[in-house]
Amino acid sequence: MRTFVKIFILLVILSTFYGWLKPMPEYTSFSGTEFKVPESSITLLSDITHRDEEGNTLIEQEIFDEIFSLIHEAESYLLVDMFLWNSLLGAATSSYRGLASELVEALVLKAETNPDIIIQVITDPINEIYGGMTSHELDKLREVGIPVVVTNLIPLRDSNPLYSGFWRVTARWFGNSARGGWLPNPFDNDAPSLTLRSYLSLLNFKANHRKVLVADSEVDGRRSLVSVISSANPHDGSSAHTNVAVRVDDKIWQDVVLTEMAVVSFSGYEFIPPPISLINEVVDRDGDMVVQILTEGVIRDRLVSEINQLVAGDRIDMAMFYLSDRHILNAIIKADSRGVVTRLLLDPNKDAFGRQKTGIPNRPVASELLKKTNNLSLRWCNTQGEQCHMKFTLFNKGEESVLVTGSANLTRRNIGDFNLETNILIRGRSEAEVFIDTNSFFERFWNENNGDLYSLTYNYYSDDSIFRWWRYYIMERTGLSTF
Repeated sequence: MRTFVKIFILLVILSTFYGWLKPMPEYTSFSGTEFKVPESSITLLSDITHRDEEGNTLIEQEIFDEIFSLIHEAESYLLVDMFLWNSLLGAATSSYRGLASELVEALVLKAETNPDIIIQVITDPINEIYGGMTSHELDKLREVGIPVVVTNLIPLRDSNPLYSGFWRVTARWFGNSARGGWLPNPFDNDAPSLTLRSYLSLLNFKANHRKVLVADSEVDGRRSLVSVISSANPHDGSSAHTNVAVRVDDKIWQDVVLTEMAVVSFSGYEFIPPPISLINEVVDRDGDMVVQILTEGVIRDRLVSEINQLVAGDRIDMAMFYLSDRHILNAIIKADSRGVVTRLLLDPNKDAFGRQKTGIPNRPVASELLKKTNNLSLRWCNTQGEQCHMKFTLFNKGEESVLVTGSANLTRRNIGDFNLETNILIRGRSEAEVFIDTNSFFERFWNENNGDLYSLTYNYYSDDSIFRWWRYYIMERTGLSTF
């Protein structure tokens, strides 16, 4: 018996270190080609939820309207990778919009009216609760012959190694069942009960968190492959969130397809590339703007590099759902000492699908940053149930600006080579329309003349608790967290 226990403990230890340190799959943590494209090929898209002077909720949305339009226009190719894609509402009782079914219906209609089109769908196993529940949305896609890739997360590194080493040796080998279980469903009060195995899988805290679309569309009178890189999910419970996306009409599609092909491959499926006839017809125009795909840990590396290059008079404008990564925080603090001005617009981390959150990590992080800097200011999004879910950083450097945006929160899990993430970097002259639009978007939230309609001063959600800072720090460092 002692020998068995010793072997078991050794296996858990070895599995822990292997899962934590093993190599990333090929074409993940990817730094793409720096493509040069014209200004006109880049479009900023946004979803905004705010309040008017009477306290009424106002919602303006562009992102999925644009995605649905591209699906409608597509003739030859559609590639969709979306993280949360379901109608589950958590503890909430209603949603603003049925995005999950809208996206399914758009793809089903396209498949039925154009049987020759190639459609490839990729998503995260959270939508089937890690095999513990069937997905109505994914099943409808399968019924009309659309191939659905449910990402195999096991090849990814373990973001929660203190738990995942044990899971890999034990519960992993028992599979799961969608026939129901005996535990309440945390993703929706009205959804079927779950097995213990679903909960045990959930505790690995890892995901394919990407949100991208590639579709063929007409550009300059010819077909081109268009990419959308977004922070928005086709999730009913998230449908009122504030989000940002970028559409690019040119060459960037090549690296989006390459990085998605890698996910399909290590998940055990066959990737379906764009047809050669379409690729030969694609319009790829040259220009003065630089665009580049960044995924996983490369996102952190590039952000830190950009921050480290800033000098006195430069400015960082960051709007972020979660900000907790120590590399990013330390770079911001050092930049502040060089005279760099930073403006942070953060979600107060108080709402999650009808449930109240503790404010971790953003509130203790905000307290730390304000104590350690002189040129940093901070405001909270004025959320009322929805989330300020955008994830972008804009570097204003005089005549040049750089925008980094996409799916990745700035947390260890998101940009430390654990989750799958896709961001885009855009570099060019500050007068380019995408930078003007991003500045206008940020100022709309930041401008104090809007009163409390869009954002609130730091004092509304200030939190100087040493206990909660240490709680955040331990959660960030160990991976024992959901952020």
